[in-house]
Amino acid sequence: MKRLFTAFAALGLVFAAGNASAQFTPGNMECIAPSDPGGGWDFTCRQMAPLLTELGFVSGNIRAQNMAGAGGAIAFAHVVNNHNDNENLLVAASTATTSRIAAGEFGDFSVDDVRWPAALGADDGVLAVAADSPLNSLADLVEAWEDNPRSVSIVGGSSAGGWDHLKVLLIADAADVPVNDVRYTSFSSGNVAIVEILAGRADVFTGDLSEALPHFEAGTLKGIALLSDSRLELDVTADIQTGIEQGFDIVAPNWRGFYLPAGISDEAYDFWVDAFETVADSDEWADLREKNGIGDFRRFGTEMEEFARRQVADIQKLLEEIGAQ
Repeated sequence: MKRLFTAFAALGLVFAAGNASAQFTPGNMECIAPSDPGGGWDFTCRQMAPLLTELGFVSGNIRAQNMAGAGGAIAFAHVVNNHNDNENLLVAASTATTSRIAAGEFGDFSVDDVRWPAALGADDGVLAVAADSPLNSLADLVEAWEDNPRSVSIVGGSSAGGWDHLKVLLIADAADVPVNDVRYTSFSSGNVAIVEILAGRADVFTGDLSEALPHFEAGTLKGIALLSDSRLELDVTADIQTGIEQGFDIVAPNWRGFYLPAGISDEAYDFWVDAFETVADSDEWADLREKNGIGDFRRFGTEMEEFARRQVADIQKLLEEIGAQ
């Protein structure tokens, strides 16, 4: 069964923060990346967050802390239980966050246990293999699955049922390959999963373009599918066909942004919404997006809160449809 699954609705209006944000001034800032070094969440803290300092919203450096474990659940529980009113704490988030909430991987915690100020970009999904792999396309992958689905080792930075896993399940489902036969192993970050490919211990990496891009540039990985509406205008990815071009109507962008503790004041929340809106409009962010293959996707404030809730509900429905929940 072929289907198109897009993680986002059409772009809508942006909600401004208002004057209340002037009552809050951040200090001693920290950004938690719920993963080991490397991968999208680490990128969000170490590359995106410093723009808040560069643009004058934060005085001093923003300390980045890696807090890996349980696909982000350790960091989520840490924030909810220990830092519920910490107005100087940012946590890197993405579709991987909402998909894990949807899959029930955060236990009794829900999307409403934190606040969602912003998404600032979208990282296109990608499937990649070692440079010398015999797999060169989705057709090759499907053929290998049809011969013996358990013979193909697939790795990603999300836990089972998470966003990286879902990308592969959507392709398998569209090819009429039983999703329960797909052999997937999760790792603490996309970077760690890629090491398995480079070491010859796995066959296919499923993740985000920003994770694979340095390895495309180095020639150690090759892409077999970009899960995007169209090819990217980057020389190093110019030859990677989209899933749509290969007959799979599947796009799987991964938004990049942050969540905040639920107990912070409205003044602090509005401050961060306003700050992220300014970052999204900046030349500095545009340059960083272009260098890392990140698309321009924006949600702020109330719109972002509604988007996060809707995405959790949509992914829960998808998991039920493909028998993964």
